[in-house]
Amino acid sequence: MKYYEVDFRIVAPAELMGDVRDVISALAGEAGFETFEETEWGLKGYVQRALFSQDVLEEQISYLPFEEVKVSFEVNEAEDRDWNEQWEQEGFDPIVVGRECVVHDGRHLQGITLADYPVRVEIDAHLAFGTGTHETTRMMISSLLETEVKDLRVLDCGCGTGILGIVALKLGASEAVGYDIDEWSADNARHNAVINGVDDRFSSLLGDASLLNKEVEGLFGVVLANINRNILLADMPAFRQKMMAGGTLLLSGFYESDIPMLAARAQELGLQLQGKKIDGEWACLSFILASA
Repeated sequence: MKYYEVDFRIVAPAELMGDVRDVISALAGEAGFETFEETEWGLKGYVQRALFSQDVLEEQISYLPFEEVKVSFEVNEAEDRDWNEQWEQEGFDPIVVGRECVVHDGRHLQGITLADYPVRVEIDAHLAFGTGTHETTRMMISSLLETEVKDLRVLDCGCGTGILGIVALKLGASEAVGYDIDEWSADNARHNAVINGVDDRFSSLLGDASLLNKEVEGLFGVVLANINRNILLADMPAFRQKMMAGGTLLLSGFYESDIPMLAARAQELGLQLQGKKIDGEWACLSFILASA
């Protein structure tokens, strides 16, 4: 997975520096940035090259609500390395969602009896997002547990590790189709489908939402998308076109403050808001398509 490293240089009174860093992190998050680290002169942010738009970032930074503050940034290609190498070596503790589902790495099972959970998902993450450790993934899993998926086809948009499609299959979905713009993620999703014994019902494609009109046939009863807000807004019409009447759309990857914008877009497309979840500053929404 290839990233840009963006060096934000902040000129601000010392007493404002912390607040400015926080606001820049939030604004850049809207432009697809995934992580940040503080520097002596400001902030460094990291964003996937395929998702980066300098115009969008400049627009977001223009919203900075500090008249006496100046911010500039420089974009460089980040070192091409295994960003998750240390995490992969260390693994992660089991994540329990509700009373039904446990997500684990197959190694760290202290205090967990897998047999206690009807939905058990093993994730071997290699350069892909989606282990259950992030609030958005947990909310998506929780929403899936509350959604009727048995015997339905499931579409996982931006599938990452494949965790959501795999959960759906463990809940009785007939088939799951995932896609991701990152080659590592598409391959890792297939790998995780194999180790969970659902590879006969799971397929993973490399690409973006344009695949839906080219390589993905038929309609789906459940569509899942845990992606950043701007991509959700752009791709929601494509999601809508792949939904069967009465189908469910589950969205996350955005902040609670983004809900009105996304709900309005969904309403324009004939999707009715059914529920929402909030975890910290993150949100998850569920919609239903009343008629095709």
